[in-house]
Amino acid sequence: MNNKRMKVAVITSSDSGYRGEREDLSGALIEELMTENGYEVCKRLLLPDERAILSQAMARIADEGSACLILTTGGTGFSPRDCMPEATMDIVERNVPGIPEAMRAYSMTLTKRAMLSRAAAGIRKQTLIINLPGSPKAVRECLEYILPQLRHGLEIMLGLTGNCAEKQEENA
Repeated sequence: MNNKRMKVAVITSSDSGYRGEREDLSGALIEELMTENGYEVCKRLLLPDERAILSQAMARIADEGSACLILTTGGTGFSPRDCMPEATMDIVERNVPGIPEAMRAYSMTLTKRAMLSRAAAGIRKQTLIINLPGSPKAVRECLEYILPQLRHGLEIMLGLTGNCAEKQEENA
C-alpha cells in the first residue's frame, strides 16, 4: 500500500479467555506475526463464543473501514459453543473458500485432525475475514502458510493492483 502498512484486526473467540480464565496466546501470536510481516494491528478483541457478538464485531470493523483484514482465532471446531464460521458467513458478502481449503490441505500434511477444522473466509466491503484455528501451534502453521499470498490478495481486493497472474520464471 505505497509504504503504508495494511491494517489488521484480531478477534479471539473464547469463553474462558473472555472470563479471564485463560490467556489469549493465539491472539498475541497473530499480532506478533502480522507486525513482523509489515502489517499494523489496529484492533485486538477477546470475545465470548456468541455468534451475534462475533458477527457484530466483524461487521462493525468492516463497515467502518478500520481494517482491510480481520484474522480470527478460535471457535472453528466441533464444540457446541464453536460458532466463528457461522458468525463469519452471517456477515460476508463474498465467500473466499480457497484460503481455508489451502490451510486445511497444508495442515493435513501435519495432522489428520486438520480435517475437523470448520474455518471459513470471506469479504465484506473492503475487508477480508479469515478464520484461523485456536491453538498457537496451528495458528503459526496456517498463518505462515498463507502469508506469502495474502498481501497480493488484499492489494487486488483494495484495487491497488489488477494483475492476478504469477510472474513466470524464464527457463534457462
